[in-house]
Parts: sequence; structure tokens; C-alpha cells
Amino acid sequence: MRIAQKIRYVLLGSLVALSSAASAVTLTVTHWGSGMYGAPFAVALEKGYFKDAGLDVTGFITSKGGGTTVRNAMASEIPYGEVALSAAVAAAKSGVKLTIVHGGVIGLADLIWVTNKDSALGSIRDLEGKKLGYSSPKSVTDMVSTIALTKAGLFDKVERQAVGGLGSGLTALREKAVDVIYMLEPVYSQESDTLKIVFRSADSIPHMTQTVGVVQTDYLKQHPDTIKAIITARRKGVEFIQKNPTEAGDILARQYKLDPAIAQSAIKSIHEGGGEYWSPGRLDYEGMDVMLDGLRMVKAMDDTPFDWASITDESLLPADQRRK
Repeated sequence: MRIAQKIRYVLLGSLVALSSAASAVTLTVTHWGSGMYGAPFAVALEKGYFKDAGLDVTGFITSKGGGTTVRNAMASEIPYGEVALSAAVAAAKSGVKLTIVHGGVIGLADLIWVTNKDSALGSIRDLEGKKLGYSSPKSVTDMVSTIALTKAGLFDKVERQAVGGLGSGLTALREKAVDVIYMLEPVYSQESDTLKIVFRSADSIPHMTQTVGVVQTDYLKQHPDTIKAIITARRKGVEFIQKNPTEAGDILARQYKLDPAIAQSAIKSIHEGGGEYWSPGRLDYEGMDVMLDGLRMVKAMDDTPFDWASITDESLLPADQRRK
């Protein structure tokens, strides 16, 4: 009997271990480890907010963004991800059955335009006759620089040049191939000893939604409680960052493997960048429209009207985060 009982205990323990392993999941977050979009998830993971909500999240899947992130999300065990709004719209228009369930990053505080420390440039008004480097045609930096320069009355007075990624952009700036380049946090905080801000995107465009939370529509119908748990944990992460920026910087540093001073500087820069950045969940339809208008401006999207109601579902948001 004792041997049989011991075998039962071993088998039971193995089943429990297998069950725990099966319940451990990873979530998809665009530019995890390199962009500020993932900060609320980093906090939620380390502070135990996912476990409090009943989810055993062990890490995050990422990519360089765009359609790749959407595909990663839709192929995951939990087919959810915080992805670029533009990629979500493109996927929906191509027939992917997804639903937007919460707002993600709803501002542009992380996207700034910089020059060398010794440059005389100090504002967007100083760019007349200068060269500005953006990443690539039809990108967010193409769109934002187009809107910002147009609003300043300088679009036809500034030469814009595609410079690729941040590394090649920095090279172009330091070799004087361009006078100003785009820069993202936390990279700016890493390079701030040699760079200075010329203008902030958020000063020209107060509302522009960059990312949203999406889920495969069929999964949403079958597992609403799982998605609600993600939304709840992420919101707690946002609120923690707002109330405890220094500790949040330490958490981000550990999760992103950054120097704590750089992570704290990046969060401080976001807070000083103007406007709301991380949504607690609310969908900013004005900012979503601004993103679509910008995509149309740079010919990244056609002029066909887009109905947000066709791909959004606010039912899992807390009452205070829903559209009135």
C-alpha cells in the first residue's frame, strides 16, 4: 500500500507540474526590450499583477514591429498582443479576424528630434534650409515629420532624407549628412551626452495613438476573462509608473537589461514629453483618427473610410475607461 500510495503521489505531482507548465504563457508586445511601449507589462510582471489576475505570464515575444508583431500575436497560445495601430488596421483590412480591446500608447512623448550637442539648432523653426532624417518612406517618422513641418509652415523648406534605423541615423547625424534625426526613448537617454533635443513630436501632435491591444476575435469570444485579466494587470502597471516613476525605472532596467539611470531618465522624459502616453485602457479615437490621417498623408493607406466600430470592443474595459 505504501508503494502504491507513493506512486500515486509521484504521479499526482507530475500532473500538477505539467498543469503549471501548460498554464505558463508569454505575451506579444511590440518592440519589447527596446521601446517604451512595454514598460507597463514589465511592471505588471515584476509586481505580480498578472498572477493577481490569474495569469502565469513568464515573458514576452517581440519583433521589429508592424505586421510581424501582429502575426506573432495571432499565432501565440494566447493570441493577444500590443501592436502598432497601423499594423492592426492593415491586418484587419486584409481579412485577419482581430479585435482591438484596449488603448496602448496614445502619445508621442517617446519620439523626439535631435541634433549634435554643439549644434546651434534649438527649435523646429531653426530647420529652414536644413536636412532632417526620418527612418523610411510611409513610416511613423515619415508621417510625424510631415505633419510637424507642415504645421510649422516648413515642409517645403526642409529637405527630408530617409536614414534607416537609429544606428544608421546617428551615423548620418555625426557625419553631417543630416542636421536633425528622429530618436526614441530609451535610446535618447543612452546617447544624451552627445545629443540635444530640437523639438518634440508631442508638441506638434498632442494626440496620436501608436499602439493598441488586439486579440483574435474567436479567442476573445471564448476566453473573455483571460483578456480582461491582461487589461487589468496592464492598467495596474500604468498606474504604478505614474505614481512611482523611480521604482518603475528600476524595474524597466531589470527587465530590459538597462542601466537604472538610463531607464529612469527615459521614464522621466516620457512624463516631461507632454500629454498622456500610456493609456490605462481607454481607446483614444481622436488619436486613432490622427494616425489614420497621417498614414493617408504619406500614402501608406488609401482614402477608404474606416469604421472603428467594426474592429473595437470596449466591453472588457473598466467602466471609467469606456467611451461615454
